[in-house]
Amino acid sequence: MTEKQKNKKIPVLAIMRPENYRKKSEAIARNYNFRSIYAPMIKLEGMKDEGFDPFVRRVITETSDYVIFTSANGINFTMEKLSESEKNDLITGLKKNRVIAIGPNTEKELIKIGIDNPFLPRDYSSEGILEALCPVVNGKTVDLARSAFGTKVLTEGLEECGAMVYETHVYTLSVPEGVIQKKLIKRTLAGEVDAFAFTSSMMVKGFMKHAEMMGAGETITKALNRVVIGAIGIPTGNTLKQHGVNTTVIPEEFTFEALLKAMKNRF
Repeated sequence: MTEKQKNKKIPVLAIMRPENYRKKSEAIARNYNFRSIYAPMIKLEGMKDEGFDPFVRRVITETSDYVIFTSANGINFTMEKLSESEKNDLITGLKKNRVIAIGPNTEKELIKIGIDNPFLPRDYSSEGILEALCPVVNGKTVDLARSAFGTKVLTEGLEECGAMVYETHVYTLSVPEGVIQKKLIKRTLAGEVDAFAFTSSMMVKGFMKHAEMMGAGETITKALNRVVIGAIGIPTGNTLKQHGVNTTVIPEEFTFEALLKAMKNRF
């Protein structure tokens, strides 16, 4: 190792994912030689709407042709609402349906519960799912289990392709408020953070909400535009743009590790 490498500053990265992602996220950050600050700007909360029980029945009775999960959280929050026997019945039903996972993390969660061959789109996004399914879903029944803040692009797109679409919201998102969130805003304004990893539009809105509550709505934008800003997906990048923030990096693969890998190349 050269003297220059020894003296090179380790960049400070703000990670704002939900608390249950902390251990894994911090490990990935260390692997890419970031020093992380963890301050969740999203909180996940389970919910059960009127569409949940019909969704379970359709899967168990094999009435659904396709079942889509757009996150690992969607799977976990689905399963936690069921008794052991109901879980077994649902898993049996899923094995007889065509199950779609939006990306590798969702795929891993499905494999954990025994769904060994979920389909992954080439592009890990709602648009990617549409591209893959549109040619085959005309006249078919499609079920989605996801958050209450899921984009309408997927449901509306599937309907335009001729599918009968049912959606159930198994969890919702809120913005946590506490000391660590305020501390991140203060450190951002002080120029102590070198990079930010935004993984959703909701995360952007949560961050900006805290800044505005502290009277720093305009100054926080200037501070962010002086550092490396990473975003997963075009919608997240667009939300940042709406707040006046320029996105430095949007990886081709929509995963947290791909995001950090791309951001690391900026240092």
